[in-house]
Amino acid sequence: MTEVKEHFGKLIVFSAPSGSGKTTIVRHLLAQEEFNLEFSISATSREARGEEQDGKDYYFISLKQFKQHIKDEDFLEWEEVYRDNFYGTLKEEVHRIWGMGKHVIFDIDVVGGLRIKKKFPERTLAVFVKPPSVDELKIRLKKRKTESEDKINMRIAKASVELATAPQFDHIILNDNLEKALGEAENLVEEFLKVPVRRDEEEEE
Repeated sequence: MTEVKEHFGKLIVFSAPSGSGKTTIVRHLLAQEEFNLEFSISATSREARGEEQDGKDYYFISLKQFKQHIKDEDFLEWEEVYRDNFYGTLKEEVHRIWGMGKHVIFDIDVVGGLRIKKKFPERTLAVFVKPPSVDELKIRLKKRKTESEDKINMRIAKASVELATAPQFDHIILNDNLEKALGEAENLVEEFLKVPVRRDEEEEE
């Protein structure tokens, strides 16, 4: 990786309660080659679900390994989302993407998203994707058929807390119409990438 590439790399964060549609939006943005984006793969201590692949969807590591990374300060941000269920962004993952000369796009929890924004305030665009309602969120989660009723209820309870953080983000996208939400996301990213990173605002990790 070169120093110049690090200086010009930007960070684009999409956060939301599970089922809000942020993953669909992020995948759409990754397909827009003119944005020069690369997906930041989060590390997690949980087991892979369904067809998830290590190194593509997440870096699946053991709870012991995750805690060692925390101790070694290897994370840009991390959170214990549920008991013994950790998620985080490894610093080396961001360096990997900046080393490719690309901007980093994140699909992460609201707490992690706000921590990245706080750490890199000038070079981060933080977007909150808001579902039409909590009821709609529950319907979407049930349609996935990937989790138990108890797990869905846990996600819904967490969503109420997450929704309260929306005003702390740079922008809020209401995802009640996917086509409109995708267009809004494109416009936000396009405008943000036009603004150069000031060389005197080099934030430390």
